[in-house]
Amino acid sequence: MHNYQAPEGLLKDRIIMVTGAGDGIGRVAAKTYAAHGATVILLGRTISKLESVYDEIEAAGHPQPAIVPMNLEGAAVKEYQEMAMTIEDNFGRLDGLLHNAGILGTRTPVELYDPETWNKVMQVNATAPFLLTRAVIPLLRLSDDASVIFTSSGVGRKAKAYWGAYAVSKFALEGLSQLLADELDDERHNVRVNSLNPGATRTNMRAHAYPAENPIQNPTPEELMPSYLYLMGADSKGVTGQQLDAQVKK
Repeated sequence: MHNYQAPEGLLKDRIIMVTGAGDGIGRVAAKTYAAHGATVILLGRTISKLESVYDEIEAAGHPQPAIVPMNLEGAAVKEYQEMAMTIEDNFGRLDGLLHNAGILGTRTPVELYDPETWNKVMQVNATAPFLLTRAVIPLLRLSDDASVIFTSSGVGRKAKAYWGAYAVSKFALEGLSQLLADELDDERHNVRVNSLNPGATRTNMRAHAYPAENPIQNPTPEELMPSYLYLMGADSKGVTGQQLDAQVKK
């Protein structure tokens, strides 16, 4: 998976949604999926960032993407339902979903953790992915080969002190990923669900979490794309319910 070499047309004619598509890993994944033939639905909070990704994809001559502005912190159930109906009207199905959007919150002991911040992190990192996935499950079922990827974290598999709501929200995603993998693995075997831990990556979130760290020591999002392509494409068919890592563990 880590050294996977994706064929150029791996995702040709696929409809793939990427959340948090305006920045970091989401931005790179969206552009990479488009470069391999996918029509990418860019979901994020900041329209200007999404438009920038949109323009880059179009300028490269890849399939025309779509933009879905959504603030996961405050989006209501109705907004997710309306979004799903819009996707169905325009594309007819959904072949892939990368849950990449997330916020760090604060790194502090639980006894000092601000409850409002806790709720915000849990909303964006755990509840929003539940609501979004719930809304598009019927569209994923319409695909012949659909893949859902939840972005996990090392602290979502083994908690560490001071990671607070971020760690707990990632544990929740791991549970949701395993639950959905089991529920959606019916006789058609057409929807697979996995969690993927990107590991230490050269992103703004990592810089906020580790301000004293030299970012050069971490791989760029581009270097992780073999894993993201493998899980989204047909070569990973049959791989479901797994906790995977985008980097080889040292």
